Amino acid sequence: MPKQKSHKATAKRFTVTKSGLVKRAQAYKRHKLTSKTTKRTRNLRKTAYVNVIKEAQTIKTLIPY
Repeated sequence: MPKQKSHKATAKRFTVTKSGLVKRAQAYKRHKLTSKTTKRTRNLRKTAYVNVIKEAQTIKTLIPY
């Protein structure tokens, strides 16, 4: 059986940790940063995890390796 190809866009945006959680970057940090507070933009730098179990399962199938 041939190897499964990984979805390139998903592989660029998500990583799977050793414990099986899916790490992602936070949204709302591209533009219009002057209207957001410094504390808010600083907290948006941190990585977040996918909360919905079903979404995490689909992301894991798109990144098999």
